[in-house]
Amino acid sequence: MMMKLATGLMGLALLLPASAVAQPDADRAAVARAALNYLEGFYEGSTDKIRSGVHSDVVKYGFAMEDGSYSGSPMSFDEMLAYATSVKERGRQPEPGTVKRVELLDVLDQTAAVKVYAWWGSDYLLMAKYEGEWKIVNVLWQTPPTD
Repeated sequence: MMMKLATGLMGLALLLPASAVAQPDADRAAVARAALNYLEGFYEGSTDKIRSGVHSDVVKYGFAMEDGSYSGSPMSFDEMLAYATSVKERGRQPEPGTVKRVELLDVLDQTAAVKVYAWWGSDYLLMAKYEGEWKIVNVLWQTPPTD
């Protein structure tokens, strides 16, 4: 009887995504919060939120459509903070209701993958847990595609 139960539970575990089996809701919520801190940091001009959600060794690279073709550009952690500061100083926060969506793609015990949707386009975020805190370590983004 115990053998059948164990075999059935193993079969069920194989059908569920690894993130559903492996991670508690607390990690999923913390990953989502880190992603929101990233978005809100840029939206609100909050360097505190950027620092809260982004690791200082982050590697960020993006593609913006310019004159009919994509142009790539990197952004360092310090440049993220400077951008957020400029948003706040110029009062250039987006209008209420501007797109700000987080989609958890995968959450494991040490790493996570997230897609966020923002006024500037879509970002793919890779995260890691450092001393119990989820931080963004890689960002790849692009502006919306043109049709």
